[in-house]
Amino acid sequence: MYGFQVYTAEVDDRGIDFVVRYENNPFIEIQVKSVRDAKYIFLCKNNFTLKDDLYLALGILKQEVAPDLFLIPSLTWEKIAERESKTFVDRDYEGLKSKPEWGINLSKKNMSELSEFQFPQMIKRLTK
Repeated sequence: MYGFQVYTAEVDDRGIDFVVRYENNPFIEIQVKSVRDAKYIFLCKNNFTLKDDLYLALGILKQEVAPDLFLIPSLTWEKIAERESKTFVDRDYEGLKSKPEWGINLSKKNMSELSEFQFPQMIKRLTK
């Protein structure tokens, strides 16, 4: 749709839903999450290893209106301490049964922090 070459994953064993490439730029891996009325979403750290070429495509679905779409670089979680973020969280759950995860707190209050990752803005950055 934006001139990207899109390649779907044959097997979903690594948490990557598809791979994209714009012209002769490097390939980008994309994991997709969509939510409806959720307050929190997470990505297991063993399937979402922070690196330059990994992004989360997030769709927040709403009734009778177009979804809010975001494209979030995985390295956003690496900069949590710098950002003093309440939106992007790192949870290791040491000593508990839950697996370590990267999370996003989705609340009206936190949506302003997500705004920099709105899909159209991120596409412009990737196609420069």
